[in-house]
Amino acid sequence: MILTIDPRAPRTLHEQLVTGLRGAIARGEVGVGERLPAARDLAESLDVNVHTVLKAYAELRDAGLIHLRRGRGAVVVAAPETAAVTRAVHDLLDAGRRAGLTLDDLHRHLDEGAER
Repeated sequence: MILTIDPRAPRTLHEQLVTGLRGAIARGEVGVGERLPAARDLAESLDVNVHTVLKAYAELRDAGLIHLRRGRGAVVVAAPETAAVTRAVHDLLDAGRRAGLTLDDLHRHLDEGAER
C-alpha cells in the first residue's frame, strides 16, 4: 500500500489520508482481515503528526471499515461500497459511446471535472 499526501493541497492531511486509505481498501491493496500500519509508523513514513493518522483511523472505524484495538492496531473489517460507483462508470461509458466519445475524451472530461 502506497500512500502519498500533499501538504500544499486544499484538502486537509486527515482528509487526504482517509481518501487514500479508503482507496487502498477498495482496490484490495489491503484486504479484509489485514492490519493497517501502526499509526505511529504511518505518521512517521508520511511525516505527519500521529494524531492526524489516529483521526483518520477513527473516521474509518466510524464508517465501519476498520476495527481499532489498543495494542492490536487497525484491522480492515469491510470494503467500501463501490457498487454505486461501478454503476455510474458503466452509465458514463454508455453515454460516451452514444455521444461518439473516445476513452481519451472521457478521461479528459473526468480530469477537468476533478479539478473543479
